[in-house]
Amino acid sequence: MTDGPLIVQSDKTVLLEIAHADAPAARAAIAPFAELERSPEHIHTYRITPLALWNARAAGHDAEQVVDALVRWSRFPVPQALLVDVVDTMARYGRLVLRTHPAHGLIMHSTDRAVLEEILRHKKVAPMLGQRIDDDTVIVHPSERGRLKQILLKVGWPAEDEAGYVDGKAHPITLHTDGWELRPYQSEAVAGFWQGGSGVVVLPCGAGKTIVGAAAMAEAAATTLILVTNTVAGRQWKRELIARTSLTEDEIGEYSGERKEIRPVTIATYQVMTRRTKGVYAHLDLFDSHDWGLVIYDEVHLLPAPVFRMTADLQSRRRLGLTATLVREDGREGDVFSLIGPKRYDAPWKDIETQGWIAPADCIEVRVTPTESERLNYATAEPDERYRLASTLRTKLPVVQSILDRHPGEPALVIGAYLDQLDELGEALDAPIIQGSTKTAERERLYDAFRAGEIPTLVVSKVANFSIDLPEASVAVQVSGTFGSRQEEAQRLGRLLRPKADGKQAHFYSVVTRDTVDTDYAAHRQRFLAEQGYAYRIIDADDLLGPAIGEAAE
Repeated sequence: MTDGPLIVQSDKTVLLEIAHADAPAARAAIAPFAELERSPEHIHTYRITPLALWNARAAGHDAEQVVDALVRWSRFPVPQALLVDVVDTMARYGRLVLRTHPAHGLIMHSTDRAVLEEILRHKKVAPMLGQRIDDDTVIVHPSERGRLKQILLKVGWPAEDEAGYVDGKAHPITLHTDGWELRPYQSEAVAGFWQGGSGVVVLPCGAGKTIVGAAAMAEAAATTLILVTNTVAGRQWKRELIARTSLTEDEIGEYSGERKEIRPVTIATYQVMTRRTKGVYAHLDLFDSHDWGLVIYDEVHLLPAPVFRMTADLQSRRRLGLTATLVREDGREGDVFSLIGPKRYDAPWKDIETQGWIAPADCIEVRVTPTESERLNYATAEPDERYRLASTLRTKLPVVQSILDRHPGEPALVIGAYLDQLDELGEALDAPIIQGSTKTAERERLYDAFRAGEIPTLVVSKVANFSIDLPEASVAVQVSGTFGSRQEEAQRLGRLLRPKADGKQAHFYSVVTRDTVDTDYAAHRQRFLAEQGYAYRIIDADDLLGPAIGEAAE
């Protein structure tokens, strides 16, 4: 027994004592193969999952390295059964390999004949395969490359894809680094992606994921399709690319509900790509309309199912996924792994904050006590109505005002999910509202006015959750959300994490109704940020004018 910082348990959880002198080294050693689940003050909890182990294998780590890391840093003997399972699980990756054969095209080769025999008899796999070349090799229909990887992952035999990529149509793209340079973690992210050919880069909001995308484009020097969450995000990408690269405005096209431009670099929204006309996804042929050398998926954790299906046909194109969190509320992380690619780079939020690249944040949950009539309405409501009632209490309005009063002159976002509530907030705070029905030109005008300091407070719906660059925002007040969405919580905090010119920290408030499902959902939403090391303090709304929140606002 040693005095290591890890406790490795037979249920595949790994506990890390962060006060231990060797905690940073141990954390670095297990990060490639263990997923962080919780990171409160003293003990961080990781879990070893098959997907995490296969991600590690795809990144070049072998079972010997994993076992060595666990044994070396563990305080107690590591359960032997766990070590055996790690070795066996990692050995499953790569027994099936996709390659390109000079005579037969796409093939699947197996280093374990029994595995190939098992797969050949799988009713969903068999239709994707063609003639058997020899005992260990079978032809794969080229159009099934992605779907085959999806199914093989689900049956526990993830294939290693060595079939390579087409370069696409060449197009010169270089970075303009006058007065700036790639941050070290951005360079590492691009190198990790390019070495693997396709995959996902995970960086916190405000850490410059767009710059990573631009650097990958410069590496590819080819026509590029960029998929984004909405038109405003797309135009931000365009502005950033014009500022940071050799690309001109004429070289970048917008493919949205308003415009249908196809240029060497085309930025398309997920909404237009998934829009149906007479039951048909009319715009998905954009994927095939050009000889793309690179496809970038912004906010890849939001990738809609139809785009997943089309991506299955794009396996010969290099694919880069960008996200702050691989958490998907639909549980389709495995599809991201098989269709976009493995995780190529991941930087913990707190590490980037410690290096000074994103702003520190103070997270506060303000609990509101409903009035007697509000309690009665909630108690007698149908179960599916209770969250809306709890989220939209009128009692929350003066609480929001009191919070903003504690931060005079600081640019603030008030965020909600229900339109009636947003209207009430806009009127009470005398602040403009941005919601789904707000025209793109009006959204951009209001965002620009907010950035310029002409508007101190914006009331926004979930349209502002993603890919909106508002570096000036230093206060956010969340009054309602999408039930217990962890990814939404992360994105909302992310609106505040651009470094502040004055070096001040950001303040993220969640106004929650006590003794209701609002409290339950808030706890679930906060889980991802707790995993990243952000601790929420809970205060009572009645203390808003007392010392508790006064100290928080300082």
